[in-house]
Amino acid sequence: MSKISIANAEHYTWGTACDGWFLLEGDDLTVIEERVPPGMAEVRHRHAAARQFFYVLLGEATLEVDGQVHVLGAGEGLYVPAGAAHQLRNAASGDVRFLVVSSPNSHGDRSEAPA
Repeated sequence: MSKISIANAEHYTWGTACDGWFLLEGDDLTVIEERVPPGMAEVRHRHAAARQFFYVLLGEATLEVDGQVHVLGAGEGLYVPAGAAHQLRNAASGDVRFLVVSSPNSHGDRSEAPA
């Protein structure tokens, strides 16, 4: 075992300016730290099998789940069950950094969900 941080984790980009780092990557569980700049959002989507927990580390995230809007500040989280349509966006003036924990792995388990 060795320490993991965004300095040595596998990095990827999504959207036009968002970052993600795989802190733990397995078939049964993933932990990802993500950074979303102001005004950016992911595409509204759902996962067939993966359930997720979003936990804000820095800033403020707006997380819409099945039509209900939740504003999460640092130190707050929200559970998203499998099958729930959801979208995370940053409507604030600074970056938002958060953890997303998925079980099982959510990659390849995603389909777009209309608004």
